[in-house]
Amino acid sequence: MAGAPPEFPPTNYALAERIITRFIRDEVRKTGLERVVVGLSGGVDSSLSAALAARALGPANVLGVMMPYKTSSPDSLADARTVARAIGIRTATIDITPQIDAYFERFPGASSLRRGNKMARERMTILYDLSAEQGALVLGTSNKTELLLGYGTLYGDMASALNPIGDLYKTQVWGLAAFLDLPSEVISKAPSADLWSGQTDEDELGFGYHQVDA
Repeated sequence: MAGAPPEFPPTNYALAERIITRFIRDEVRKTGLERVVVGLSGGVDSSLSAALAARALGPANVLGVMMPYKTSSPDSLADARTVARAIGIRTATIDITPQIDAYFERFPGASSLRRGNKMARERMTILYDLSAEQGALVLGTSNKTELLLGYGTLYGDMASALNPIGDLYKTQVWGLAAFLDLPSEVISKAPSADLWSGQTDEDELGFGYHQVDA
C-alpha cells in the first residue's frame, strides 16, 4: 500500500471493499438503473468513489465528470485523468468558468467562500443533468469526517443519490484507496476542494484529518 499516509484506524479493507461494492450495486439496481455519474476532482475521495463504483458496476457503467474552473490546479485535472485511465471509466470534461464568471460579473466583490459554494452547486446541477441524460444515479464523494464536521456545501458536493464512502473516515479513505492500489500521487497529496488557488482542507479547518480522526 505504497503512498498511503500512516496511522490508519484498524480496518479490514478487503471486507470494506466487498460491503461497499455490494451496497453500490444493490442501491443502483433497485432503481432499475445500471449506471452512475461522479464528479472526478483528482482528489482521493472522488477517486475512491469512482473506483468502488467501477468494481461494483463495471467501468463502462461509470462516468467520471471533470468540471474545472479557471483557477483550478492543472495538477488536479491531470490526476483525475490518471485515475480515470487507471480504473478504465468513461470521462467528460466541462469547464464551468463561463457560467461562474457570468454570474459574478454582477458581484465583483464576492468572497472566495461565495464563489466556492457557487462552483460546488454548479457542479451539482451538471452532475444531475448528466445523470438524467445517462439514465444514471449521482454518486457522492463525501467522507464521514467531512460529514461530521459539516465541511462541504449544502446542495453542492454534499448532494447525491447515494454516497458509498459516507461511513469511512478520511484516514480510512486513504487506507482503502491504497488497498485498491489507486495512483499514489492522488493518495499522498494534500486534500483540497480546489475551489481557489492554494486552498487546502487543513488550512481552512485549522487541523489535520489525522488529528480529528484519532
